[in-house]
Amino acid sequence: MNIPFVDLKAQYKSLLPEMDEAIMHAIHTTAFIAGGPADTFEKAYASYMGMTHTIACANGTDSLEILLKAMGIGTGDEVLVPAISWISTAESVTTAGGTPVFVDVDDDLLIDLNLIEQHITPRTKAIIPVHLYGNPVDMNRIMEIATKHGLHVLEDCAQSHAATIHGKKAGTFGHASSFSFYPGKNLGAYGDAGGMVTNNDEIARIARAIANHGQEGKHNHLLEGRNSRMDGIQAAVLNTKLPHLEKWTDMRINNARIYSDLLQASVHKPREREGFKHVYHLYVIQCDNRDELALRLKEKGIDTAVHYPIPMPFMPCYSRFNHSEIDFPNAAKIAKRIISLPMYAELTQEQIAYVAEHVNANY
Repeated sequence: MNIPFVDLKAQYKSLLPEMDEAIMHAIHTTAFIAGGPADTFEKAYASYMGMTHTIACANGTDSLEILLKAMGIGTGDEVLVPAISWISTAESVTTAGGTPVFVDVDDDLLIDLNLIEQHITPRTKAIIPVHLYGNPVDMNRIMEIATKHGLHVLEDCAQSHAATIHGKKAGTFGHASSFSFYPGKNLGAYGDAGGMVTNNDEIARIARAIANHGQEGKHNHLLEGRNSRMDGIQAAVLNTKLPHLEKWTDMRINNARIYSDLLQASVHKPREREGFKHVYHLYVIQCDNRDELALRLKEKGIDTAVHYPIPMPFMPCYSRFNHSEIDFPNAAKIAKRIISLPMYAELTQEQIAYVAEHVNANY
């Protein structure tokens, strides 16, 4: 049996001919840049999130940087980010003009809430909690800390579409939230795409302008912005997929629970916390022989991945901070143990059983 890490073709087949019709409509109406499908998606996603504004943009990384700029983050400002995430989380802080300050992660690989305040200085202006793997951070505690210290909160929701915290969607707690619609995400386009969500009218106004060359109306450039617009075909894809998101989320959660039931007790599995809806963008286990396990699973036709093998503070691009593993002991330890198993809504119980069988045999 061959089991890919993610199977985008299976999802596409489930949407035929609806998807082809949506894409062809965008082409026939020449709705290629902004307007049309993109406007429709902004309204639909804002409604889905229960928020006032969704601003579509070119990718998830842009959405982070644009929102930081819209919040006024710039030279000399510090922004707290978790030690483990995709580099966009920290990279966007630097490209916005600020300085990322890394915080170690807890045993769930989420920013350690008990360590945040010791990293706050007079230069700290914002926190970016990352709902890593689809597992939401305790945003009520984040907002308490942020309110106490007068900080902006930008939720990184690149992997957490449809996740909830005590029934409230991740991405609706902070001052704004950033979404990636990269093809492999729980809600993915067929190319790069991103979005910004907020209830703050001023953040929305500035973010929308930045994403469109700083314009408010044609040729009315209020500030220097960039070209970061969602193209019409990607918007058409997302409009087609959005009504299916909750069903796909339920399927992911069910698949994760089957994994957890079939994997032997000694396997370190992701845990579900009461009141926190983990949407399993990734199903990540931990083991001491991670690389050996990956090799043996590959021999059985099972694709795996590691998200992420190097904590951000230890990357060469952040060598200027002179961090060592002593500074982030939990991130350093866990990064050597994590491995992501195949996870997507269309996985069959037979496929999951096959993966679990071979994980158990090599654990």
